[in-house]
Amino acid sequence: MMQVLAPGKLFILGEYAVTDGGPALVAAVNRGVACQVSGGDALRTPGDNRFAKATLLAVGAPPRNYSFSDWNPAQLSEKGGFGGSAAACAAAAVAGTLAAGKPVNEALCDLAVQTHQEVQGSGSGMDVRASFHGGLRRYHGQKVGPPMQGHPFVAVYSGTSAQTGPRVQRYKAWSDREAFVRDSAALLALFAIEPCSALSQAYDLLRTMARLAGLAYDTPALSRIAALAEAHGGAAKPSGAGGGDVAIALVPDPKARASFTAACALEGLTPVPIRLAAGAKEGPHV
Repeated sequence: MMQVLAPGKLFILGEYAVTDGGPALVAAVNRGVACQVSGGDALRTPGDNRFAKATLLAVGAPPRNYSFSDWNPAQLSEKGGFGGSAAACAAAAVAGTLAAGKPVNEALCDLAVQTHQEVQGSGSGMDVRASFHGGLRRYHGQKVGPPMQGHPFVAVYSGTSAQTGPRVQRYKAWSDREAFVRDSAALLALFAIEPCSALSQAYDLLRTMARLAGLAYDTPALSRIAALAEAHGGAAKPSGAGGGDVAIALVPDPKARASFTAACALEGLTPVPIRLAAGAKEGPHV
């Protein structure tokens, strides 16, 4: 059987602002979706979460059995916010295209983004693009930046999952977004020079936005993760829409980073090992 692996994602910078056309920094990580393709006389999708089948139909996938499952899932009580539906779309797009003997290209990524948005009803598409392209990259609309130098990121689960849609709707109802989008974009430039400072400032910016827009963003657990990261010489912020899911932390010193992850675990805040991953592609045959 052919197998396609599509990575999950973690937003580093640019959340919310991307819905207004702002740039974002997104990491593709090794916790995503696998699609195993085997022979069949109809288009069947065991394990489908509704995004996959819609994408297979959109790319003209031939009749096969397309079996979807989590790839390297984090052992958490609830979803962690790694973008499973986006990874499913990327996996389905690549698997269906390869099964049809067609080339994988940027137009395919655009089609996967469009399908994800249609099924979900909203979304910036950056999570699909990150799963498709892999690595740590800057995204701005349909523009995809080159892979950037990796950083020793640590993901920490806050203990609860969160819904993105209602928070984004509340943000879009806030009329004073122009300055926020401008300030968010400036932090991507700062990240290249002072990554920890950029993360810390982004957290402050997002908390201020949430207060003004009236949306639930911060939680005691997320705030505690950030405090622990700062105490160990680094910085952390929620990855994504906030309200739960995971925080992304950067603690440059290796010994301090190990101490930080141990301190989080001691307080019931679960560190999730991650590494940057390549974009959706054919993996080892099974």
